[in-house]
Amino acid sequence: MRLGLMVGYAGAQISLNMDLIREAERLGFESVWTAEAWGSDAVSPLAWIGAQTTKIRLGTAIMQLPARSPASTAMTAMTLDALSGGRFILGLGTSGPQVVEGWHGVPFDKPLTWLREYVTIVRAIFARERPLEFDGTRYQIPYRGPGALGLGKALKSILHGRKEIPIYTGSMAPRSQELSAEIADGLLMTCMHPERLDVIEPNLRAGFAKAGGNKNLATFDVAPAVACVIGDDLDACRLPLKMSLALYIGGMGTKDKNFYNEYIRRIGFEAAAVRIQNLFLEGRRDEAIAAVPDALVDALHLVGTPDRIRDRFAAWKSLPIGTLIVGTQQPEAVRLIAELAQT
Repeated sequence: MRLGLMVGYAGAQISLNMDLIREAERLGFESVWTAEAWGSDAVSPLAWIGAQTTKIRLGTAIMQLPARSPASTAMTAMTLDALSGGRFILGLGTSGPQVVEGWHGVPFDKPLTWLREYVTIVRAIFARERPLEFDGTRYQIPYRGPGALGLGKALKSILHGRKEIPIYTGSMAPRSQELSAEIADGLLMTCMHPERLDVIEPNLRAGFAKAGGNKNLATFDVAPAVACVIGDDLDACRLPLKMSLALYIGGMGTKDKNFYNEYIRRIGFEAAAVRIQNLFLEGRRDEAIAAVPDALVDALHLVGTPDRIRDRFAAWKSLPIGTLIVGTQQPEAVRLIAELAQT
């Protein structure tokens, strides 16, 4: 099992704990991951990190599709990859309808088609086999639609980037996970129950079958994010994770379109997911946080004393996953997880 460190996105103020990141690199963490929502972007912090590290790989979890054209994303990926000595991992995702339409101002329409076309275009740019031409549902390159001057020219990247830059997708919904297994190199999951691989495995196998060849769990990187909080007070350790889970389960989407809520239901916490969402959407956020079960936090994350985390880590280590992306601000947690991954 490889280890990643999740930096995530910033709150009201942005700062990066470079001491923690360098400690993770020293301990053998294979990657560090940034994110974006509707504030700090995923790319700028990663460039900052890349300039102050030497070995750790640099991943985005995720870059939002509506934030950039496929060509812009490919240019950014090739540039960061070249400057970092081939360390870049491109994590992509549609985000949800609230962010896509409410922040970026574009329609959340046919997201799977959108993701497929986007990845296809980015890979074509990386490959540089011919000038870029694409005729799809969402993208037409060169553009010939309404308002076009008719002067568009098929172009090939000036920069000779690494053709094999890996592409991961952030996918929580079943059909999106199937698509990830078909077209991507890895699957990023915001949360995952280590004892319910059965919930996602059929989706992955369906995608592998469509991809053909020898693609399988041994060659595809399932990369879930798991928080680690060390402490003697379990309630205090769980509280920030309950706050995060309440936001994602209750507020990251509408009542009938929330991929995180749907996943939590599928892993056996249906009643809790319904209650959390209802409370959150009614504006009763403190009650929504209180409604997050201790058992759900314990299922998805690593909390408590070092001995308690050691016991729980066994469930993760037994899984056929490639990368465990650990979210923590505690140096002692980074050291503990590094130790457990090696034993």
